[in-house]
Amino acid sequence: MANVPHRSVNHPGTLTPLEPDRPSPQPLSHSPSVVPSPTPPRYPQAPPSFRPDHMHSPNLLSPSNGIRTGSPIPRMSTPPGPPVFNTPVKPAAVPFRTSPATPQPMGYSSATASSLPVSTPSYYSNGSSTGSQRDLPDVVRMEEPIAADSPYVLFSANKVLRQKKLANVASLGFGAIVSAGREISPGPQIIQRDPHRCLHCGAYSNPYTSILIGSGQWQCVICEKMNGSKGEYVAMSKDELRNYPELSLPLVDYVQTGNRRPGFVPASDSRTSAPVVLVIDECLDEPHLQHLQSSLHAFVDSLPQTTRLGIVVYGRTVSIYDFSEESVASADVISGAKSPSAESMKSLIYGTGVYLSPMHASLKVAHEIFSSLRPYTLNVPEASRDRCLGTAVEAALAIIQGPSAEMSRGVVRRAGGNSRIIVCAGGPITYGPGSVPHSMSHPNYPYMEKTAIKWMETLGREAHRHNTVVDILCAGTCPLRVPVLQPLAKTSGGVLVLHDDFGEAFGVDLQRAATRAAGSHGLLEVRCSDDIRITQVIGPGEEAHSETHETFKSDPAVCIQMLSVEETQSFSISMENKRDIQGDHVFFQFAFHYSDVYQADVSRVITFKLPTVDSVSAYLQSVVDEAAAVLISKRTLLIAKTQKDAVDMRSTVDERIKDIALKFGSQVPKSKLYSFPKELSSLPELLFHLRRGPLLGNIIGSEDERSVLRNLFLNASFDLSLRMVAPRCLMHQEGGTFEELPAYDLSMQSDKAVILDHGTDVFIWLGAELSADEVKSAAVLAACRTLAEELTEFRFPAPRILAFKEGSSQARYFVCRLIPAHKDPPYEQEARFPQVRRLTADQRRKLKSSFIEFDEESFCEWTRSLKVVPPEPR
Repeated sequence: MANVPHRSVNHPGTLTPLEPDRPSPQPLSHSPSVVPSPTPPRYPQAPPSFRPDHMHSPNLLSPSNGIRTGSPIPRMSTPPGPPVFNTPVKPAAVPFRTSPATPQPMGYSSATASSLPVSTPSYYSNGSSTGSQRDLPDVVRMEEPIAADSPYVLFSANKVLRQKKLANVASLGFGAIVSAGREISPGPQIIQRDPHRCLHCGAYSNPYTSILIGSGQWQCVICEKMNGSKGEYVAMSKDELRNYPELSLPLVDYVQTGNRRPGFVPASDSRTSAPVVLVIDECLDEPHLQHLQSSLHAFVDSLPQTTRLGIVVYGRTVSIYDFSEESVASADVISGAKSPSAESMKSLIYGTGVYLSPMHASLKVAHEIFSSLRPYTLNVPEASRDRCLGTAVEAALAIIQGPSAEMSRGVVRRAGGNSRIIVCAGGPITYGPGSVPHSMSHPNYPYMEKTAIKWMETLGREAHRHNTVVDILCAGTCPLRVPVLQPLAKTSGGVLVLHDDFGEAFGVDLQRAATRAAGSHGLLEVRCSDDIRITQVIGPGEEAHSETHETFKSDPAVCIQMLSVEETQSFSISMENKRDIQGDHVFFQFAFHYSDVYQADVSRVITFKLPTVDSVSAYLQSVVDEAAAVLISKRTLLIAKTQKDAVDMRSTVDERIKDIALKFGSQVPKSKLYSFPKELSSLPELLFHLRRGPLLGNIIGSEDERSVLRNLFLNASFDLSLRMVAPRCLMHQEGGTFEELPAYDLSMQSDKAVILDHGTDVFIWLGAELSADEVKSAAVLAACRTLAEELTEFRFPAPRILAFKEGSSQARYFVCRLIPAHKDPPYEQEARFPQVRRLTADQRRKLKSSFIEFDEESFCEWTRSLKVVPPEPR
C-alpha cells in the first residue's frame, strides 16, 4: 500500500478542508471514446430544476469529469434507485475464494482522519459525534434513517458486536448475502453524471457523508478522509443537499448510456436482439427427440420478433444451419474431430449463408429445421455415441462473433448485449476436443478427464471474454460426466441443469434461459470500515485482477469479477472483527459495475450503517435467522464436494449447534443440557433441514445430480437458497385458501392437499380421503398447481412440479423431506405444529396410525442427542 502523506493538523480527529480547486478522482482512460446511442434514452436526464441554480452538473461524457470513456468497468452517474434496504458492507484486501481459506489481513491506510480549521471543535470520527450541529454551522451530516429490509443486501445480523472474541465465534459468524438485483427502472435513484469518489479509498459519497457546506468538501465514511466536490456540494442548507440523490438515498444507480464497442449498431431493443444460439444433440432416441422437438417448437414461438437465432446440431459432425433457404432445412457441415480452424470459419461466415437471423424473418425456417431432426439409428448404447459438444460450442461462438447479414435489411451487425448459447444435451461429450472416453474404466480415464476439464474451462473463459453465456440443459437417463461439462457453464457465467426428460420443465427452462435479464462486464467492489475484515466470498465470480478496475491510494476494496450479472444469483460474504470496535457504528458499501441489457454502463452503489453493541442479547435479537442459516449452509456446501464430504459436513452441523449453545446459550440447572439461545429459535430447525435434505442428506443418489445441485445452490439468490435449504409447506383449506405450516409430516392429513416448495422441486400431495372424491380432488389439484406456478413464475432454473396421491410410490419424494414430528409427544406436536389442536381425537388417532416407523430422528430428538434443549418456537 502506498503511504498517504499527512497534512499538518492542529486537532487530531477533526476535519480539515481541502484546497478548493482540488479535483475529484479521475479514472484512467483505456479505450476508444463512447459512441452515443441514436435510440431514445432509456434513462431520462434529470430536469433542469433538479438542482439549485448555483449548483452545476459536469459534462456527462467529458473525461475531465472523472468518466473513463471506454474503460472496462466504467463508473457513471445518475439519480438514485429502487427500494430501501437494511445494512451496509465494507471490504478489505481479501482475495475472492471458491474454497475455504484462513482469513487474510487487509491492507488499510494508517493515516488518521483529517481536521477542521483550528477554531472548529471536533465533530465527526468513526461514526460518532463529539460536538453539536450548533457548534459547527458549516458541517452537515447527510444522514437519514433507512428501512431494515433490502432486496439486494441482507445481513446475518442488523447489529455488530464490539467484542472481537464473541463477534468472531465461527459457529455463528457474521456476513451478508449480496445480489446485483433487478434491472434499473426510471426514478429519482438514477444519476446521469459522474459520481463523487474518495481520492484515497475509492468509496462513494452517500447519505452518511459529512459535508462542509461552505466549500462543498465531504468526508468519506470508510477512510474518514476529506475530498472536494468541485463546488457541487456548496449549499445554503442541508435541505438543498437533499436534492442530490446520492446524499439522500442508500441506493443509487450511476448510468452512462451509449456503447463502448466501435462499429456497434444499436438495435431498437438490444436486449431482445442479442443472439441466442441453440446447440442441439442429435444422438437421441425417438421418445426423447419427440419431447425435445415439442419444446423447441414452443421455444421459438415464445421468442420476441427481434431476437436473432442460430441453430447448431452436433453428433460426430457439426451442422450449422443456414436461414437463407426459406423453404428447406439447409446446413453447412464441419468435422467434430478437432476445433474448427480460423480460416474455415472465416470462409463460412463471410460466405453467402445466414447463420443468425431475427425471428420475424426466420420463424418458419426454424420450425422446418426442428421438424427435420431424426432419431439416432445406429445400434450403439446412449453413453457410447459420439458427441462433439466442444466443437459445436466453438462453432456457435464463431457465428456469434462474426458478421451476419440481417435478412430484412442486409446490414452487417455485430452482437450487442449478452449473447447466449443454450446447449440441449442428452449424453456426455465423447468425441473431439474436450471429450472423455465412453467408459470410465478406460485405463487413461483420470488423465483424459483432467485434460477435458481444463479444455472446457478455457472454452468457457473464451466465451465470457466475448460476452457470451453458455447454459447447458441436460435431460434423459444417460450419465453426463458433469465434472467435464460444469466448467464450461461456470466459467462463462451460465448454469448446468439436469432434467428427467425433454418435456415440460425442460421447455420452461429453455424459455427462461433465453429471456432472463443478464448484464455483462460485471465487477463487485466491497468496502467496509477499518474494524471489519472480509474473510471469504462465495458466488459466481473470481478475484478481479488489478488491471480490470481502477485503484486508489489506500483502497481496501475486495474486488470480484462477476461471471454474469443476474438477479437470480448472489454472493455470500463472510466477515469478522479485526479488533474490538470502539465506535458506535460501522459502514459498508457495495458497488456493482456492469453493462446492462440495454448496453448502458451502470454503477449501482448501496451504502449501509450498522450500529455496534456490547450486549450479546441485543446482538442475538438482531440476528436474521434465515440469512444466518443460508450463509452457514453455503460455507458448509463449499466444502461438501463429494458424498463422503457431505456425510462429514452433517457432523459439522451438529458441532455448530452445540458450539452456539455453549457460547451464547446457558446450562440448564442441575443438568448437562444447554439451552439454545431463544433469540435464535428458528436457526436449529433450518440447519436440521439442511443436514437431512438433498444438499447434505441421502435423498439424492446420483453424484451428477448432487454436483449440479451444489453448484446451483452456491450461486443462487437468497430466496432460492433458502427454499433449497428449508422447504415451505402450504396446506389447502376449504374455500380455496392456503395455510402456511411447518414442514412436518403432521401435515399429511388424509382429507387435505399439501404443497411443498423445496426450491428446485415442488410437490403436491393429495390425501387418500380427498382423492376418493374425484371432482373435489381435481378442483383442489388445479388450485394447488396454479399456486405452485405462481410461486415459481420467475425462478430459474424452473422447478419440477410433481403431483401424487397418498400411498403412491412417488409420495416418498415428499415424505422424506418432512421432519418426522409424529414421533414427538403430543405436547411438543401442539407447540410446534399448532394446527393439530384443531383435529378431533378421532382424526389424531387416524393421523398417527397412518405413519410408517423409520429410524430417522425428529427435530426434538436430534437436538437432545446433541445435549441441547430444543428452543421454543416463536
